[in-house]
Amino acid sequence: MKAPKQSRHGRFFSTLAFVAGALSAGAAAPAYAVLGGQPMDTPQGATNSSSTQAVARAAVASGALSTSSASTSNYTIRSTTLASGTVVNEYLSTEGVVFGIAWHGPRVPDLAGLLGSYFPQYQQGLKAQRAARGSRGPVSVQGSGLVVDSGGHMGSFAGSAYLPQSLPAGVSASDIQ
Repeated sequence: MKAPKQSRHGRFFSTLAFVAGALSAGAAAPAYAVLGGQPMDTPQGATNSSSTQAVARAAVASGALSTSSASTSNYTIRSTTLASGTVVNEYLSTEGVVFGIAWHGPRVPDLAGLLGSYFPQYQQGLKAQRAARGSRGPVSVQGSGLVVDSGGHMGSFAGSAYLPQSLPAGVSASDIQ
């Protein structure tokens, strides 16, 4: 049986209702950390925890451990498990500024929200990578001010983003995970 034909006004109001619903859903979207800014507020339905990490790196000189060149810096890792099951780790300096973010889980989090003002730089790098390699596969955007690596497959995604210039002394890119 065919559905009755909708009038022009009926289609308009159906479209208007759809757009209004989409906008209201977007307005209720959770706030995320902004790279280079403050940590995220815990979104509705999410849980979080944090731990302070004392990072010590020791230099190896002539096969011997040199304690005089070891540097120590403190940072905090704040883990948030989103309602989707994705875990977002925020790396905060002693001043409370997010210098790195990592995620893993069934869905990629809102990168526009996570990267903040760095998102356009990410998009440019992504566009250049896709033009060179095609539209599939892991993402690796590496600029002087932003590094983003992301990959995975449906149901299992992981990635990280950090600001190389903002890494505290003694913290390396491999610490952002």
